[in-house]
Amino acid sequence: QLQLFEDDHPACAVLALHPPDDQTQVVALYLHEKWWRLDDVLRTSIGSRSGFIPVKVQSVVERVIVFLLSRVVERPPSPGEASFSLHPRTESCKLLWRDKQAVGFYTIKHKGSLCDSWSSCCYLLPVLDTLLVRRSCRRRGFGLQILEDFCSMFSSEEFLGVSSPLSPSMAAVVRRFLLQHQEHRERLYEVEAPGGWTQRQNIWLNIQLGRYSFHQVRMGFSFRFY
Repeated sequence: QLQLFEDDHPACAVLALHPPDDQTQVVALYLHEKWWRLDDVLRTSIGSRSGFIPVKVQSVVERVIVFLLSRVVERPPSPGEASFSLHPRTESCKLLWRDKQAVGFYTIKHKGSLCDSWSSCCYLLPVLDTLLVRRSCRRRGFGLQILEDFCSMFSSEEFLGVSSPLSPSMAAVVRRFLLQHQEHRERLYEVEAPGGWTQRQNIWLNIQLGRYSFHQVRMGFSFRFY
C-alpha cells in the first residue's frame, strides 16, 4: 500500500504492484476495481486538455496523480533536487496537462489559510509553495507559464509570494519571468510563513543584488519547501 497524504489513516492509501526485485519501483496501481499502468493513470481522455492547461485538483484520482508525480514517477530526484514529502489531503493544487498527459503540478498556500496544524498562524498573502515539471517535459517554458498562471489567478492581490528558499533553478525561472513581465517585479516576494514584512524579500531586488546562485542551474526544476 502507498499512503497518499501526510498523517492520514490507512483508508487513504492505494494498492501498488512492485517488481519482485525492486520494491521501490511501482509498475501499476489498483483503482476503480482494476489494475492500471502508471502511464495510463497519468493520461486523460478529456479532449479539452489537449493544450497547456492548468486544472485545479478536485477529484481523488487527480490527487493520486499529484502523489504519483511527486513520490513515484520522478524518483529518484535528480542531483540538487529536493525530495517531496507527502502533501496534506486538503492541499490546494493545480495539475498541468499537455496533450492529455499530466506533465507537472504546483501547490498554493492561500491567503488566510493555516500555516501548519499546530498553531493559529495564517498566510498573509497567496504563496506558490511547491512545483514540479516532469524531466521529460522540461526546457519547454512550462515554468514560465506556471508563474504566469499563478500571477493571473491572484490578479487583484498587490503582493504574491514564492516559498523560501528558492533553488538556483527556480530563481533562474523567476528571473526569466520578471525580465519578460516587468509589471510583476514589485509583486513577487520570496517569503517564509506566514509572510509578514519581516519574512519576505523582493525577488527582483535580490536578483539585482546577486543574492541567488545561477551557476548551478540544471535542465529543469522541482522544489519542495518544509
